[in-house]
Amino acid sequence: MKKFVLAICAVFLATVAAAQSGYQIRTGDTLSVEVLEDPSLNRSVLVLPDGTISFPFAGSVRASGRTAGQVSDAITTGIASNFATAPNVFVTVETLRVQTTASGPAQIDVFMMGEITSPGEKQLDRGTTLIQALATTGGFTSFAATKRILLRRTDRSGKQSVMRINYKAIADGTAVGQDIRLQDGDVIIVPERRLFE
Repeated sequence: MKKFVLAICAVFLATVAAAQSGYQIRTGDTLSVEVLEDPSLNRSVLVLPDGTISFPFAGSVRASGRTAGQVSDAITTGIASNFATAPNVFVTVETLRVQTTASGPAQIDVFMMGEITSPGEKQLDRGTTLIQALATTGGFTSFAATKRILLRRTDRSGKQSVMRINYKAIADGTAVGQDIRLQDGDVIIVPERRLFE
């Protein structure tokens, strides 16, 4: 019975993937990744401005400019050593990057990914803080490492910096005044909790 259910799921996911086979993934798109042999790996991932996604066991995988099938193959290769036989990985485009219009400088684009309910690109009011932005994501998953959220920022010269933020300390009031105002293009990454974290 289990094999039958897996076969039906595989046919359905393959049909969806085939419908998207010609689409070239872009930065800002959100992808849905499903691993039939291990549903705990199923997740939505955001294509970062550098064109990559992050996936457990596979690490950083290039997605921009590739089709969903090519990304699926790359993830399969990256995680195959963790399975007895090659896993069935299906990648579909969940949401497309929102095309921004000339809305003026009152809005900023912030990318959110990782262990949150609703990852993706968010268009927020200028002056929005990290805590306010996280409030738009639908909350953390049960695997979220809230003590070490990362904020990746690129300045006008192209230099990147990464700040580590303890959301738990800000939320419970022990780190008053450390909530950061976001800037256009910021990437917020909520990593997965470690084993004893």
